[in-house]
Amino acid sequence: MNLYLRLIRLLVGLRSRRRTQLWEETVTPFRVWPSDLDALGHMNNAKYLALTDLGRVDMMVRSGFWSRVSGHGWYAVVAAQTIRYRRSLKPWERFELRSRMIGFDERAMYVEQVFTVAGEVAATAIVQCRFLKKAGGHVSPAELRALVPGAPEQNLPDWILAWAEGVRQGP
Repeated sequence: MNLYLRLIRLLVGLRSRRRTQLWEETVTPFRVWPSDLDALGHMNNAKYLALTDLGRVDMMVRSGFWSRVSGHGWYAVVAAQTIRYRRSLKPWERFELRSRMIGFDERAMYVEQVFTVAGEVAATAIVQCRFLKKAGGHVSPAELRALVPGAPEQNLPDWILAWAEGVRQGP
């Protein structure tokens, strides 16, 4: 329920927020709510991943990418993600989620999402997104790039390429 309230608040607030380009970093403000806490009194690790969903919604809607993708009958799914925690987020603490597109490989799009408090990194997530067609099948990165004129060519870091390959090969 908590996530739905945040989603509604985010969507209502989008009208007053600056439009962006898909390749720009977006900053989504949050606060740690009591329902986010685990038994140790800090934000539960699963909440970080749930909030990254909202950060990507913010990024895609503000850039207009969401409407372009939806207009083609496509939708995004998380194929894989990894996160590194550096410091705890405490009850009622304000933090920002900084989201930015970092590039494509031959199958997916990658987003870096960084949780910060007063400029200090609390956690960093890398999310591998695939786009699917409602009619069936996958959307290629080339098809996605065609929706974003002038998108810069970006080379993914070697460690992300190695991680993605490891994820694809599985156990």
